[in-house]
Amino acid sequence: MDDSGPFTSPALPTKIRPLLGQTILVVEDSRYACDAIRLMCLVSGARIRRADCLKSARRHLQIYRPSVLIVDMGLPDGSGADLISELTHAIPRIEVILGLSGDDNAQSPALRAGADGFLTKPLSSVAYFQKTILELLPEDRRPSSIAALRDDIVHPDPLAYHDDMAHIADVLTGPTDQRTLNYATQFLQSVARDADDTTLAEAARELAVSQSTGAPLTAQTARIAGLVQDRLERQEAI
Repeated sequence: MDDSGPFTSPALPTKIRPLLGQTILVVEDSRYACDAIRLMCLVSGARIRRADCLKSARRHLQIYRPSVLIVDMGLPDGSGADLISELTHAIPRIEVILGLSGDDNAQSPALRAGADGFLTKPLSSVAYFQKTILELLPEDRRPSSIAALRDDIVHPDPLAYHDDMAHIADVLTGPTDQRTLNYATQFLQSVARDADDTTLAEAARELAVSQSTGAPLTAQTARIAGLVQDRLERQEAI
């Protein structure tokens, strides 16, 4: 079912709030990235719901149908391309389906799976966010002009980054098989880059290179765990 109630008239978009009337489901495991999208939705007039994995997204979609779906390509329980492919062929189809990633190589798989477009991380420009969605919506679901969108820059809550560090610390303290380590590496590369944490981003990149070449990982994994713990302790000190 649609997210809006059966007896309510859809809100009409305006130049100031061009996504008014839209409900966006964001399937994203990073709280930091999701907070950026939350702020963009707040400015744009859209309602937002969040799922942090494929299983949670499918549970949401059994209850309601958003007008826009944004799917991160690297999720803890699988590829976002799988969900995009499922929903591309669903009837009725969600109006706008977008892939999301900081990995340039992820755009092609998203589009091949059926995504209408793609958002590149890090997300900070409101105008980029609005324009990407509005150009894919039917004309009657967008304002009369999208030529002069406000180009605000959003700044996610640092506590959301702390939550991401706590999440990945839990992942790294559990059993770290190859799949888990691959997930932790891509997650840290993405969120550290989004937060401009160059030290952690570079350490995660080096770990990814070692994984791809089959080099020993024990020392680098320990370094990553130490950097994550350092950020958790720093936040607690504040």
